[in-house]
Amino acid sequence: MDPILGLATVIFPTADLSASKAWWQQALGKEPYFDESYYVGFELNGYELGINPGAPLENGPVAYLRTENIVRTFSHFIDNGCTIVGGISAVGEGIRVGELRNPDGFVFGVIENPNFAA
Repeated sequence: MDPILGLATVIFPTADLSASKAWWQQALGKEPYFDESYYVGFELNGYELGINPGAPLENGPVAYLRTENIVRTFSHFIDNGCTIVGGISAVGEGIRVGELRNPDGFVFGVIENPNFAA
């Protein structure tokens, strides 16, 4: 298995991206570094807090573990009892993400992002 390089991102689902963005801007006291109709991201000291209107609300916030090879890491977790929630998908700029459910029933994500600083 490729090593887990650390926590990278927490993504909050939302039914109202505009309201969520305004609330997080006020609460964090900063502007998002990425602001599109499908995703808003705030940089927080090397980590990302994301807001996604397309994420299932029932999963709640999802933490993403950073890896250099998502395919091998995904396979490792599946071999260790996880089930696929959202298969691996490319989301732009060389970034790939996928979501799994661990044996306790919690959803977490794996992210391969060549744009993260080492």
